Amino acid sequence: MSDETRIFDNTEAQRFELHAGDQRVGLADYRPQGGALALVHTEVDPRHGGHGYGSALVRAALDSARDRGLSVLPHCSFVRDWIGAHPEYLDLVPEAQRPSFGL
Repeated sequence: MSDETRIFDNTEAQRFELHAGDQRVGLADYRPQGGALALVHTEVDPRHGGHGYGSALVRAALDSARDRGLSVLPHCSFVRDWIGAHPEYLDLVPEAQRPSFGL
């Protein structure tokens, strides 16, 4: 990611957005569910793939959940796979629900 990229939580739209310059190139949709953040969809514009934008979005969403004291429900397969590859974030998924997410 370059200095011209930024990620912010668009709470009105319930998604984290990644912008490169003045263009939105990725998003991670979520739904608040009590004390949890359900991550339901992540996408990056295919023209901007391979730059780590998807990973940056997931990391920002998970860090935000942690900072806010929320657990995470990774309904999005990209998020599930990312957590599987980064076990330092597994604690965000409630232990009793990990098997249902394949974690």
